[in-house]
Formats: sequence, structure tokens, C-alpha cells
Amino acid sequence: MPPAPPPRASASSSSPVPAGTDWVLGVDSGGSGVRVAICRADGSAASPVAVSARPALIGERGIDAASLLGLALPLARDLMVAAGADSIGAACVGAAGMATLGDDLRAVLPAALADGLGVRALALAGDAVTAYAGALGLRPGVVVAAGTGMIALGTGADGTGWRRADGWGHLLGDAGGGSWIGQAGLDAAMRAHDGRAGGSAALLARARERFGEMEMLPGLLYPRADRPAVLASFAPEVARCAEADPVASEILRRAATHILESAAAVRPGPGAVDVALTGGLFKMGEPLLGPLRDQAEWLLPDAELVPAAGSPLDGALLIAGAVRRDDLPLPTDPALLRIVR
Repeated sequence: MPPAPPPRASASSSSPVPAGTDWVLGVDSGGSGVRVAICRADGSAASPVAVSARPALIGERGIDAASLLGLALPLARDLMVAAGADSIGAACVGAAGMATLGDDLRAVLPAALADGLGVRALALAGDAVTAYAGALGLRPGVVVAAGTGMIALGTGADGTGWRRADGWGHLLGDAGGGSWIGQAGLDAAMRAHDGRAGGSAALLARARERFGEMEMLPGLLYPRADRPAVLASFAPEVARCAEADPVASEILRRAATHILESAAAVRPGPGAVDVALTGGLFKMGEPLLGPLRDQAEWLLPDAELVPAAGSPLDGALLIAGAVRRDDLPLPTDPALLRIVR
């Protein structure tokens, strides 16, 4: 977990308990489930991570607050009992889709978490913000979060707020992310199947092993509600072929270009900057990291690519601790990071 800033010497006005000694809650809600942890506001005494493999439901008002609470509250209460925590001084809920699907969360969670856990201050954050804090801490810089999708987020020390690039989903963007790589790999496989230029026999063989005959692929893919994830599931096959197959290698080179272009678009200004890479996509290793390093010199001059220091859940805990101490340096934003007291 990234190190938390030292606690303030004075107690928070919301409680006679010194802000560094009471408990804070982090919640990370995404498409694969909900993860919850607690720790002291100074970052010490972190609990184990409690996990629900079921994700929160999406309803008419976006992410369903009752569904998220039904998953997160029992996990949080169990952690509090194990830690001997009576209440939660501050919490941070990071949710995929908070910016566009978070109306119900913003309306319901503050009162529900106050009633259910004694939460006195709440940060409602997009998952890109908690990924930023987990990867880079609470300092200026750039974070690229890439898994099925891809988003770049940056902020500076000048108080100008967040800069965002991409993260628009597999139909409108997410260029360089897992679904983009997987779709490009399947396109090359289909080209080889048809005998068109730009095809890859290696990727065609991998696609047949994974999905069966190519004539069946449209019927398997198009009706799926989880189509981006299915596309992204083929990205590791592209990486496995990249060393020996020039088509697969070129796909990853183009993915690296897109990622670096998004990072460049959100860098807070000229001069040196750390760019942290976080998310499951970068676990494919050298097939993608090599092209990223090779192209960073001219696409991101004066930038240093650094590994993520921690996870989005670590970031949620870090933000919650700073909110409890009333010293959060990250910019607030109506969609990306809202503080409710």
C-alpha cells in the first residue's frame, strides 16, 4: 500500500477521537465484484481484504446503491468486529462507472453508511481516481489504468483539477486496452481465415482453439452483454504470439502508442513527470511493456514509467485516511471525486 501522509497533530472537528487513531473504510466496486478493507486513518493496522465475487447491480439510476450496500456492509461489519472498531471515521467508495452511473450512489450512500457504520465523512470516487491514488499516492502525476478498458488520468500541483483521456468504452475508445487488443487480434485472425491482407495464421490458430470455427464467432460474440470482456480475453493470446508473429507484435506496438498518447494528453504540464501503469493489462509483461518503453522517449519526453505502488482498494483507503484528517490534496470534482461530510 502506498504510504499515507502523517496524521495531523490536531483532532478532526467532527470527532474528539484523534484522526490518526480511528478507523477508515475503503470499498472498491467493479465488474468482477466488491472488495472491502479497513485501516487506521494513519494507514496502520490494515485489515485483510474481504471480497464479494458478485458485482453491484446496474438499475434505472445506474449502479444500484441497495445492491452495493447489501454486498459491502456485511463485509465491513465483519472486518470491524475482527478489528475491534466501533465506528468508521471516514470512507471512500470507488466504483467503476461512478462518473456516469453514480446518481443512486451519490443520493443514497452518505446517509446509509452514516447509519450503518457511523461514517462521518465520505469520498465518492470514480475507479480511475482510486486507481490513481493506489498507483501513485496523493501526489501530482499521471496514471494509466488498463484492463478490459483503458483510461488515463492526470493532475498537477496547480489546482487545475483532473485531466482525463479515453475510458469511453469499447465502441468509442478504450484504445490500447484489453478489448481493443483482443478485437485487433480477432480481426487479424478473421483476415487470415478469409485470405485477406493483414491476417495472422498464428492468431487464427489461437482463435480456433479458444472459440471454435470462425464462422461461429459472430454468433458467439455479438449477442453477449459482456462482449468487451470476451474480446479482452483474447488479448493474452496476442501477447503469446507477439515474439514470433509480426502481426501480433504490431498490434501491441499500436496499443502502446495509444496508451502513451492518452498519457501525454493528461500530463499536468511540461517537465519531469511520473507515469504509473496499473491494471491487469500490464501483467502481460514485456510484449507490451517493451513497446511502451521504446516509444515513451518521443511520445512522453521527460516522463518516467513506474509500476503501480498499490491497488485501487489501497487508493480508496489512502483517500479515506486523508479525508478523515482533512488534508486530501487531490482535486475534488462533481463526477470523479466528491466529498460528503
